[in-house]
Amino acid sequence: MVELPDSDILPLSLEHNFWTWSAQAKVSPIPVKKAKGVYFWDVDGKRYLDLNSMTMCVNIGHGDERVIDAIVQQARELPFAAPGMATKPRALLGKLLSEITPKGLTKFLYTLGGADANENAIKLARGYTGRHKILARYRSYHGATFGATAVTGDPRRVAWEPTVMPGVVHFLDPYRYRSTFHRTNPDISEAEFTRDYLNHLEEIIQYERPETIAAVLLESVTGTNGIIIPPEGYLQGVRALCDKYGILLIADEVMSGFGRTGEWFAVDHWNVVPDLMTMAKGLTSGYAPLGAVAMKPEIAATFDEHEYQGGLTYNGHPISLAAAIAVIQVMQQDHLVEKSRETGKVMADMMAELADRHPSIGDQRSIGLFGILELVKDRKTREPMAPFNGSSPEMAAFKKYALDHGVYLYTHWHTVLLIPPLIITPDQLAEGFSVLDQALAITDKAARK
Repeated sequence: MVELPDSDILPLSLEHNFWTWSAQAKVSPIPVKKAKGVYFWDVDGKRYLDLNSMTMCVNIGHGDERVIDAIVQQARELPFAAPGMATKPRALLGKLLSEITPKGLTKFLYTLGGADANENAIKLARGYTGRHKILARYRSYHGATFGATAVTGDPRRVAWEPTVMPGVVHFLDPYRYRSTFHRTNPDISEAEFTRDYLNHLEEIIQYERPETIAAVLLESVTGTNGIIIPPEGYLQGVRALCDKYGILLIADEVMSGFGRTGEWFAVDHWNVVPDLMTMAKGLTSGYAPLGAVAMKPEIAATFDEHEYQGGLTYNGHPISLAAAIAVIQVMQQDHLVEKSRETGKVMADMMAELADRHPSIGDQRSIGLFGILELVKDRKTREPMAPFNGSSPEMAAFKKYALDHGVYLYTHWHTVLLIPPLIITPDQLAEGFSVLDQALAITDKAARK
């Protein structure tokens, strides 16, 4: 490997790279040198506690030698094979995935990440049903490619409109804290709350005409748009509506899968089996790029006699598949799904304690190690700490304080996401929450008492 002084990493990176999701003149990346466990270090030796699993993906933690060794071994044995070839890791991963995914999902299409997993799920749904419309939720993010951007509901879609994939209709999420339907009835029962949002979806299905709709695509638990946990009966109700009208259900588990919520997949909490399920991120814990679409065999059988028009050069890359196999084995050996469930209870208690002390926390939600703090200027009016699709001086100062004090996290508008590696201990959580406790003093100053 070419030697490079640590001091050159940042200037050379800035000189030659174009940065995604960034205004190029405002980019200020952390020059990362190494990572291990729940921490990473910059070139100056500063340590950061990673409360975002880098990009919500390093579920097993950084630098696990078992996965690194598997990648190295695969690189020595067979570093690449064409996507149409059968390989040892391809054979083994399919078997492993069929054992941990919801019962009935037995066929797997491998992709490069979450966005093209969702793209392929849409193609499969359209091919199977012969219909073209896709229903998706407004508070959603499904990726940055052509079709994935179109089904995304949040404003990240708008930058590329109208030149995005046609045939998408959006509907509202069951977001209790900011429910459009229940502003004057916040104490509505969960059953009635769920029924109202299912009625909303069914009315849209009826107006769009069921015979035109191929699939309903949703994040099982909404990710960056709010960690919106579906109320009891909601996912089961969406499944029932899809069955009633002959529509496929696609569950996007790119962020919520692989133990993040305290189950292998978030849909497992509600015993819902989708027709197609997409995954990425935790599939390899970020050690190599990989996504996948799990599907029922009857969907795959649609293409038994005619060709599926889709695929990329690196689909089913042996090194990525080997990484996924090793990650799943690590999760099983170290009982990380169960650990996420138990440590998630600790994190929920810590979040509740923060909310008791800080008036700028309007709401806090979590499931497993998938959590969010919703910051507000006024608990009574629920005025957000930052405007829609924007930031604020308070949110910027909050994030800067956390970074300055060695805590790496992700803020989205007026929210703070808490998505640590599943290996995090209660003591390490307490270390991070101590910094959050101090950072919230900044936002508290802007909150009306």
